Amino acid sequence: MLPLGTITPAPASATLEIMSTEPATPAAALTPPHARAERTEHRIHGHVLADDYAWLRQKDSPETIAWLQAENAYTEAVMAPTAELQKQLYDEMVSHIKETDVSVPFLDGAFWYYSRTEQGRQYPIYCRKPAHGPVFDDTATEEILLDINALAEKESYFAIGAMTISDDGHLLAFSTDTTGFRQYTLHVKDLRTGEILSERAERVGSVVWAADNRTLFYTVEDPEQKRQFQFFRHVLGTPHTEDELVFEEKDERFNIGAGRTRDGEFLILQSSSHTTSEEQFLRAGSPTAAWTLIEPRRDNIEYYVNHRHGHWYIRANDTGRNFRLVSAPEATPSRQHWTEIIPHRDDVMLEEVDLFAGFCVAFERRQGLEHLRVIHFPGEGPAFGQSNEIAFPEPAYTTHPHINRVFDTTRYRYAYQSLVTPSSVYEYDTATGQTTLLKQLEVPGGFDRTLYTSERIFAQASDGVEVPISLVYRKDSFERGKNPLWVYGYGSYGYPLPMGFNSNRLSLLDRGFVLAYAHIRGGGDMGKPWHDAGRLIHKRNTFTDFIAVTEHLAAHGYGDPARIAAEGGSAGGLLMGAIVNLRPDLYRAIVSHVPFVDVMNTMLDASLPLTVPEYEEWGNPNEPEAFEYMLSYSPYDNLKAASYPAILVKTSLNDSQVMYWEPAKYVAKLRTLKQDNHLLLLHTNMSAGHGGASGRYDYLKEIAFDYAFLLRELGIVSL
Repeated sequence: MLPLGTITPAPASATLEIMSTEPATPAAALTPPHARAERTEHRIHGHVLADDYAWLRQKDSPETIAWLQAENAYTEAVMAPTAELQKQLYDEMVSHIKETDVSVPFLDGAFWYYSRTEQGRQYPIYCRKPAHGPVFDDTATEEILLDINALAEKESYFAIGAMTISDDGHLLAFSTDTTGFRQYTLHVKDLRTGEILSERAERVGSVVWAADNRTLFYTVEDPEQKRQFQFFRHVLGTPHTEDELVFEEKDERFNIGAGRTRDGEFLILQSSSHTTSEEQFLRAGSPTAAWTLIEPRRDNIEYYVNHRHGHWYIRANDTGRNFRLVSAPEATPSRQHWTEIIPHRDDVMLEEVDLFAGFCVAFERRQGLEHLRVIHFPGEGPAFGQSNEIAFPEPAYTTHPHINRVFDTTRYRYAYQSLVTPSSVYEYDTATGQTTLLKQLEVPGGFDRTLYTSERIFAQASDGVEVPISLVYRKDSFERGKNPLWVYGYGSYGYPLPMGFNSNRLSLLDRGFVLAYAHIRGGGDMGKPWHDAGRLIHKRNTFTDFIAVTEHLAAHGYGDPARIAAEGGSAGGLLMGAIVNLRPDLYRAIVSHVPFVDVMNTMLDASLPLTVPEYEEWGNPNEPEAFEYMLSYSPYDNLKAASYPAILVKTSLNDSQVMYWEPAKYVAKLRTLKQDNHLLLLHTNMSAGHGGASGRYDYLKEIAFDYAFLLRELGIVSL
């Protein structure tokens, strides 16, 4: 164990104190573990894929576990001088959290529902109070539905999956995961007695009640492919073995999920791949009736349905990638009966339509930013009336629907936050046009939002495309060209990068960091075409966009070119692996969470969970053209003898999305090739999954560790 050093954080003031610009060097006495090499070969398309570390896939092998533990011990020893700094960062982050707090209650049936947290307890407590009218009565008697702290008392990891209550409010169906592998067990609780009933099912995903308060539908995961593929009907009080299989999805590209329309009239069963979907419905009051298909699936066409007053409202991308909205009579929902309400637009992504008795809210993304358009229905038919847009004042923000369970209402709740504005819940009155702030997350510990500013700028990619960047920094510590710069990216699956508030990052901002979020191709920030331009045969755009963003920021003085860090996780970890292979000189430190770096070996193994569905995102390497292209960027396969930045790689033993052995193999191979003295650290959480620790305090300790690594490597602290 190394002795603790003296920690000197950079002051949060207009003058930024800069420590050494040379990377921190581990003590010579510390020697990183080296995994033994055992060569395996895979011959395909005229290539030989050699892999010296495939043996690390043997999760039950004592040798594998011993090597992971040795890497953890090395990481702990190297980071020991930052122990005091980690505690300081952890204490800072806790100080910015209102530890005892309560969420905004929402009305559903005869109750107001909410969750609350208590100081010192890791997990939320889910509660309700009886509704004595349209206004929440805080003096009403509280009923605890689930105290997650009690459920997790003997578990090192605990997560809730589904939570849904029967129409009469008497029964709670919920699912739990105690390993992090995202494999959930279904339970049913009688809220009248507090008893957990004998009902139980394994590997459960979606859970939905029929209107009779005794029939429960649920989806089940294929244990081999780890996709939801079967749909069962269960009648309360009957043995699980008698549950009827309603539907089975045979196509390995597709997952299924179930829900219920907001008006409560219908259950919806969806089958979807990354690019294609179809839905079928069942009247909620007739749980034993036959299901009806809306429209048969067609490759590369997605559609999503809701229901109002005898009409289906269908968001579909059949006439353009960015979706349109159509309606159809309840009795004849197929495509030949569709009537267009909102047309497809090349420059506007129709992301969602929230449907109510007298209005709907269209979530539209324009130039990478979300807009809410409230549209009134003058009658019960699908014809639109007056519409108006809810305006947002900041250059970079994120908004999404809040919990709106009441169908026949004039009030709509939405969530809003930005890089400088804490998470907020608003209620919009569609009758008056007035907006009311119901709650804004309180940030204790001296947070003053006026000290921070956000910007939205654009960088030009190598092919001339303008890539958006969102920025946040402290105004009084910004000195052009001198600040440490942190760049974050994801860029996959059409997922738009949310521009939300995170009080944890005050620990970086208050030490002079400029934080930049790169809205690169492959994500959904500019609609479906933006996703298309960064997947399959265009995937390299994701990586070159991120590099172009970094170069633009450095060239325009948003950071010190010698102190640039990058971070990403999962598919964003693939991004991290690709950029350090392409431009290792550009970055001084990399934090890579659960990184998808072993692209070829994973995508060539169809027995692994998620591989076949992922063909639509990355390509099928069994096809020569796709193989050649994927091989050209696969981080593990493109490691070479070179100097690399300081790299922290984090994974979890029970990760179900990116198996632990991908980052483990990556680090093992890179140790044999790197020609520098920069840190290369691997940390494996031995009792968690893809998202890391489940408890909120445990999670903050993980973040404090990451930040200590960044502060050390970018010279913000002296140890």
